[in-house]
Amino acid sequence: QLVVIVDPHIKVDPMYTLYAQAKDKGYFVKDRNGKDFEGVCWPGASCYLDFTNPQVRKWYADQFAFKTYEGSTNILFVWNDMNEPSVFKGAELTMQKDAVHYNNWEHRDVHNLYGFYQQMATAEGLIRRSSGKERPFVLTRSFFAGSQKYGAVWTGDNTAEWDYLKISIPMLLTLSMAGISFCGADVGGFIGDPEPELLVRWYQAGAYQPFFRGHSNMESKRREPWLFGERSTQLIREAIGARYVLLPFLYTLFYRAHATAEPVMRALWIEFPGQIETFAVENEYMLGNALLVHPVTEPEAKAVSVLLPGAQEIWYDFRTWKRMERAGTLKIPVTLQSIPVFQRGGTVIPLKTTAGKSTEWMTDTPYELHVALDTQACAVGELYLDDGHSFQYLHKKQFLYRKFTFHKNILSSRCRDDSGQFHTPCVVERVIVLGLGHQPTSVTACSKDGKGKEVVFRYDTKTSALSLEHLALPVDADWEIYIS
Repeated sequence: QLVVIVDPHIKVDPMYTLYAQAKDKGYFVKDRNGKDFEGVCWPGASCYLDFTNPQVRKWYADQFAFKTYEGSTNILFVWNDMNEPSVFKGAELTMQKDAVHYNNWEHRDVHNLYGFYQQMATAEGLIRRSSGKERPFVLTRSFFAGSQKYGAVWTGDNTAEWDYLKISIPMLLTLSMAGISFCGADVGGFIGDPEPELLVRWYQAGAYQPFFRGHSNMESKRREPWLFGERSTQLIREAIGARYVLLPFLYTLFYRAHATAEPVMRALWIEFPGQIETFAVENEYMLGNALLVHPVTEPEAKAVSVLLPGAQEIWYDFRTWKRMERAGTLKIPVTLQSIPVFQRGGTVIPLKTTAGKSTEWMTDTPYELHVALDTQACAVGELYLDDGHSFQYLHKKQFLYRKFTFHKNILSSRCRDDSGQFHTPCVVERVIVLGLGHQPTSVTACSKDGKGKEVVFRYDTKTSALSLEHLALPVDADWEIYIS
């Protein structure tokens, strides 16, 4: 996919078609004297489209039509930058407060809505270019309440320093609490040059956050992962791979955010409101109700203090599958290889078995389920699936919504929503059961038609983890796995 920057300012140039059309139609913001407001931004002298005007938004959306936007294709998407709006000259580096918008509203009254309306018009244009068939992707720097309907946001121009990595976590938690789940911070920092350790740690943190990208300004040195030495390159590759494997879980969380407004990334107190000690924690967070992530935000760290909430909760190391001895505040040793991530007992997390070259390349890659048992030896989880790009899930019920339940040593897959019509050739190839208190004598998988087959399994007595291999169980069908 290609994402291009499209800013709200238009270069003052009578030979530039967009400028000429907008000026002729009176679509620019005015100054207090009724003339087109003129500021300075990337092209130099610029005028600013008045997105508070519905006619301007409609005209702007039309500019994204394939026949109008020369060279564009259906893999081109948009990033709205500088839309606070940014004006390089002036006391506040933005539009003057007395600039006049549609219906004589002054800029002081609509400043926070300006970028929101640009993103709205851009998203509408991307939807309209496909006759309403394809979803848009629009990243925006300026946003407002409701921006989550139109796309993703990021935290703006940060700096390649450890303190900016640290502060990104409470910033993203705040955005998530405000309903804007698709949020992230520029990995490595926008301004400056990250040292190798900082870049690795930022990739490791960003891989477990909703919006994940690297970005830097023109003055920064090149920072492709392969420029920081073989060791750093490998660690960054592992972090990105962990993100790709985790995408089925994240996509399911995004569906929950879409359907019920549950934040993807959430403060601990959302999941544990009865635990007062969680209220001030802002250096770790939950992904959904199942994963607890504690990024490492200090240089040369040898250990971090991690709060695992809930006296009755069981937590498992997400990498080693080892059950933690207890909940509470624990000192966890760390190396540069990874950050502490824990799965909560009572949850089932769907993953891909391997990372691929791209999400499209991974469409038919098999799944694996990580089943983490609670104190009652039970667990529940979900998987939401659709084609990933169209509105067919909405208009033609082309989605799949499954529920996984582990109870009384039986793992079952059932339909969560019978109206879903989506089918996939994908299978569940592997299941890992964490916290199983005994070594099984046999494991049997039964499909919907009642036919059973013996399952190859391994049981690790040190971690109490049961691994089931070569299952080939259809994702879109009911089945059970019996452990005895």
